[in-house]
Amino acid sequence: MRIPRYQTAMASTAALTAADLALPERRLRAFRIWLGALAALIVVMILVGGATRLTESGLSITEWKLVTGVIPPLTEADWREAFEAYRQIPQYTELNRGMSLDQFKTIYWWEWTHRFLGRLIGVVFFLPFVLFWALGTIPRQLLPRLIFLFELGALQGAVGWYMVMSGLVDRISVSQYRLTVHFGIALVILGYTLWLLFGLGSGKRTARGSGAAWIGAGVLSLIFVQMLAGALVAGLDAGIGYNTWPLINGAFMPSGLGAAEPWYLNLFENPLAVQFNHRMLSYAVVAATLLQLAWLGMKRAAPALIGSALTLALLAILQATIGVWALLLAVPIELGLAHQAGAVAVFVASLYHFWLAGHPTAAPDPAQAAARA
Repeated sequence: MRIPRYQTAMASTAALTAADLALPERRLRAFRIWLGALAALIVVMILVGGATRLTESGLSITEWKLVTGVIPPLTEADWREAFEAYRQIPQYTELNRGMSLDQFKTIYWWEWTHRFLGRLIGVVFFLPFVLFWALGTIPRQLLPRLIFLFELGALQGAVGWYMVMSGLVDRISVSQYRLTVHFGIALVILGYTLWLLFGLGSGKRTARGSGAAWIGAGVLSLIFVQMLAGALVAGLDAGIGYNTWPLINGAFMPSGLGAAEPWYLNLFENPLAVQFNHRMLSYAVVAATLLQLAWLGMKRAAPALIGSALTLALLAILQATIGVWALLLAVPIELGLAHQAGAVAVFVASLYHFWLAGHPTAAPDPAQAAARA
């Protein structure tokens, strides 16, 4: 079955619910389990990617073999061959010269695990998809959305290798620009997978206030931008320096924020400015989530909506606290991973709140609605 690409893209962006699909509950449950497993694997891969960055492991495998690359070195000769390839790149000659084979194995396994998870996600998506399609159980409305999800995954694999290539010739680490794009696409894939999953858990359509949806969209967008700023911090190792809080070098706005020329490069290439921007955005995220909660309370929004806003605000405060803690200790790997996990939790909570505020949800009990009235 061929679907024109423009139809696939258009259909993939529209809201979809279980009621639209009119599927038996058993079949809906199968789709929920499938998409839930994919989302869980994507979260694990994001966290392993964070560990790969924190351990400077991302350049330990210097080639891309889509199929055979799943097999790690099995013999001592294989390990020495992989190590010799790594010794030819600038990261080894300028940063890790003298590294032992055992030390190389440690960073190799981090990168191999990251790539293995990418392949595993592809398999976990593709095999059930083919099975569902062959059995004719994929609803016509859901098919283009699943194809679009697959295309996003393929794009992410290509961007991942494009990112690694940036660190194999003239740099000792990958480009912070490519790292940020790679991370951003991962968030889009996670968000889209969850978006489909949320829809499959809903029933009848019910109206929601547009104000809550617009505010939810604004908060979600701010969180997404903040996470991209965090990727820039990671790409520049900007969290390793300026490890004081709430001031930086004794000032709220330290000198050196505009050191790069032209001025806009400070947003992406000046570690001090990048860290400063990340701090300011974190304050903005916490403030936005609290204001959103207060606004919903004043509007006497539905309890479920207030509950999701409260959860989001609490997670944002916890995440900011972990971020400050990690900064003060110059980002040890444990706190760095906790901070990344917290960011994912905030993103997911914000996405769910936005979905709940502006899209179809389970219809309320008429008796409860009458009682509230």
